[in-house]
Parts: sequence; structure tokens; C-alpha cells
Amino acid sequence: MREYTLNLSMEELEKRTHKDYLVTKKFLKADAPEYAALADGDKEALKHLVRAANILGEINLHLDNADNVPFREFLEEEISKGNKQAELTKILFDAQKGINAIDTMSNPIFLAKEVGERLGRGVYPADLSVEEFHKILIKMLKDGKVEKVKNMLNQRSVVERDGGELVGISYIDKYKSEFAKMADELDRAAEVSTNEDFNEYLRLQAQALRTNDPMLDAYADKKWATLQDTPLEFTITRENYADEMTGTVIENEELKKLLDENGINPIPKDFLGGRVGIVNKKGTEALMAIKKYLPTLAKNMPYADEYEQNIKPDEETKQTMVDVDMVTAAGDVGEYRGGITLAENLPNDDKLSLTIGGGRRNVYHRQIRFISDMKKLQERLDEILDKDQHKYYLDEADHWFTIGHENAHSLGPKKGCEQLGKYRNIIEENKADMGALAFVDLLTELGMYTEEQRKQIIVTTITDNFLKSKPTLSQAHRVRTVMQNKFFSERGAYDIVDGKIHVNIEKVVPIAKEMLAQIVRIQIEEDFDKAEKYVLDNFVWTDNMELIAQKLQKISKTLNGRLETELADKLSQEGEL
Repeated sequence: MREYTLNLSMEELEKRTHKDYLVTKKFLKADAPEYAALADGDKEALKHLVRAANILGEINLHLDNADNVPFREFLEEEISKGNKQAELTKILFDAQKGINAIDTMSNPIFLAKEVGERLGRGVYPADLSVEEFHKILIKMLKDGKVEKVKNMLNQRSVVERDGGELVGISYIDKYKSEFAKMADELDRAAEVSTNEDFNEYLRLQAQALRTNDPMLDAYADKKWATLQDTPLEFTITRENYADEMTGTVIENEELKKLLDENGINPIPKDFLGGRVGIVNKKGTEALMAIKKYLPTLAKNMPYADEYEQNIKPDEETKQTMVDVDMVTAAGDVGEYRGGITLAENLPNDDKLSLTIGGGRRNVYHRQIRFISDMKKLQERLDEILDKDQHKYYLDEADHWFTIGHENAHSLGPKKGCEQLGKYRNIIEENKADMGALAFVDLLTELGMYTEEQRKQIIVTTITDNFLKSKPTLSQAHRVRTVMQNKFFSERGAYDIVDGKIHVNIEKVVPIAKEMLAQIVRIQIEEDFDKAEKYVLDNFVWTDNMELIAQKLQKISKTLNGRLETELADKLSQEGEL
């Protein structure tokens, strides 16, 4: 067994694992009425889906960092010896689902002294530098090994050393036995689940897990994106925000030229998550209200005549939406690293299913968005928001904004924008936020929102744009928040008066439209230099941001978070009926 040196002191661990600093998001309990209301077949299916998600979580531990599993084994051995420091470290390891992460203050958390930051996570060799990576790729391309390079620079491979070269191995082949066990659980779920559409998806997904064929993933994704009226939710989330190695290839001029000449489009690698839940019908009905307006929004996107987008104004909208009571979130989707996912719009633009006529699907996480401490929320508003505008702050308005954000991912250029490199995800998240805000007035005119709701969305969104600390450039979701904050400030969307935010409501939507137009232009042109200038010009932490951040830090001590999954834990331990 490999030995590690625990990095965090007992004092630090005791602080970070204290309830004031470690927030808990509670998923469905074992006696949840949502579970009790299910048909017996769906209850049995849910058990297999939880097990499948747990297997996927184990696979993603390897993809995230090669030291994750050995370090966990080390912790368990130390805990068995009575090591209290290891016991507290294990709490953080389980919460952030890995040895390395980042906290809510954007500080890196390294649980072992020997394991630092890795741009390539666990999908590239731990000792591979960016410079060596580029050097090897250039030599391989000059030697005519184009297919080998293609097999490396895609979403679904793990890169390993092969003598003096590198080789890409499909993660389906790399973790063949694990994926086979996961597929077996999906097939068992499909035997007992009461919804045939859902069962068809599960069988397609099981087949894709057994065979290294991207098209099988596409067929499963295409079917998944059509699911609307199902009792259960199961998703394999595949997103590539965490890979900071692959995108560097376009910053090397010689390498980029060789890639272009050989028709290779480098796509960052996916990290895998498993979401299991019970579809909430009432919440889902509320979500569906926006669907009929999506073609109109597509028509009103900036420069809409210059590109193809997923939502076509003259065709039926291929987008489903569900609100889900959460049972478990394993792997990438369940990592509490600075925050946790509220909702997802998948598949992303780089996925094959979108090229064969597939649509997209939005899934919203009910238990994650719920606010458990309204008293703390009021303290926050008292500290940072003009008292006259408290009446416009509504936590439900944040959910409405999230709905707009997720749907805006389906608007704009229908391409992955890989040429934007490390700025691609920042700009895409920026687009989704500005799409949500830019169309608030139009949706109010169309009857989606009342005038009161319009003001609530605007004030709530601008207030929530302020962070507790300056993020790092690797935090796409938070970087775009800072960018937006600066952009809005410079154009008068808000003022800081006596240390509090006052939102100039009528200015917000026109400014959001202006920013959205700049974003879409960058996505159309796919110019890395322009993307870099746009991000760096706007990613500026101002004095006013720091002023509000200091106030937020006084209100909220939270540094880390974790999930409590009582129902999932019970189901995963049950024997078969």
C-alpha cells in the first residue's frame, strides 16, 4: 500500500468538518413520500440505478486523479488504526470526491502533501508536462501517426505513456469490467421499471457501456433526450470542464498548424457522473412553460442568421425538461468543489448524438437548490442589498433564472467552440447567463413572467452575481460571474450606495443583450486571441466586489459541502427481491 502524508492539520480539519463550515445538501430520505409513491417495479429499478451510479462514481475517481483510490485505501487503513486526522480527512475526501479540490473561497484543497495540482487530472500521465505533451504530439504528427493522435485528443480516452510516445485508450476498454457490471445493473433495472421508454434507454445505455463505439453512446443519448413522462431519472453526465490539458494544444502555433492540416479537432476529455432521482411532476409542469417560447428566443439571438443552432425556429423543439427529486449524484455531477451543480443541459455541443438528429434535455436538482436557512439569507440581504429592493429578491427567482440559463445553452452557434481552448467553457457559461437575462423583457411581453417576476429575476440575479472571493481561471462558472459583474458595473446596471447594492432595474436587460452579442460573435469567429482578450478584459476583481465579498464572508462561514443520501445508501445495501 502506498503511504501518504496528510496535508491538513487537525485544527484545519476540525474547522472544515464542523457544521458551520461544512454545508450538507440532503437528498431523499429512506422514508421519503416520493419513494413510497412509486410502483414496486420502479422501487426495485431504483436500487439497480443507484448501484450503477456508484460504479460510475468509482470509475470517475480514477479519471479524476490516479491517487484517489490508493489514497482512500490509505485513509481507511489509518482509520482502522485509530488515526483521527485520517478520519476527518476522509470526511472531506468523500465530500469533494477526491484527493484535490477547491473550496468556496477558491482556495485549493490538497489532502496529501505528495499530490499537487494536475492539469490533466487522471486522464493524462501524472508526470506529463504541457511542454512534453506538445513535443510528443508534434513528433507523432510529423511521423504520420495521425490516427494515434486522434485517439488521444477526444472526449472518451485515457492517455498513457507508450515508450517515448503517448497512446489514447478508450475509457470503455480501460475500465471494461467495471462498465460491464454497471451495464448489468442497468439491464436489471430495465427488466422491472414500469416505463417502456425509460427501459429502452437503459438497454441502449447498457449496450454502449459494453462496447467501445461512440455511436452507441449517441443512440443512447438521443433516446435519453426524448424522455419526458418517466417516473425515474437516470443520467450518465459527461462534461469536460475539468480537463485543462487538452485545450492547451491550440496555444502552440506549430502544433495547432499540424492539427489543422490533419483535420484533428482537439476536444477536452469527459469526466463521468451518475444522477439518480424521482421525477417531480408538479415541478416538471412548471419547467415546461418556457418550451413554447424557445423558437422565438432562437430567432432573437444575436447574429442568428450567421449560424445553425440546436433550436430551429421552424421545427419542433427537440428539448425535454424534468424537475427531479434527488436520490444520489455520483462521480463528477456529485463533487462538491466550491459548489455543486443545480441543473444540467445535456448532451453538450461536442457530442455525436446532436449530429444524428438528437435533441437535448434539461434536468433540475430540487434538493440542491432548496435554501435550508432563510434566516441566513435575510442576514445576507440586510448586509449587501438596498433595503428598498429586498421586496424584489426571491429565492425562487434564482430557479427561474437557472431555467433560462440552461435553455440558453441550446441557443447560439451549434458547435463546440474547441478553438477557444481554455476559455471555451467560461464563454459558454457566460452566454447562458446573458441569454437568461437578455430575454427577460421579451418573455415578460410574451406572458411567461409577470412584471413583478421580471423585477425579481433581475434584482435576484444581480445580487447573486457577487461572490465571497475571487475565483481562479479554472473555475468557469465563477469566472463568468466576475466578468458579468464588471461589465454591468461599468455600464450602470447597479451602484454601490453606502456599501450596499442598488440595482438599476431598467438598465440590466439592455446591458445583458450587449454582452450576449459580444459572446456570440466570439463563438462564431472561434478566434482564441479574441476570446482571451474578452475574458481577461472582463475578469477583473474590483474594489466593490471585494467590499461585498468581505460582507458575505462574515455571513457565511461555509468552506466545503457534502451530500447526505440516506435513501440511496439504504437501496445500495439491499438484497435483490
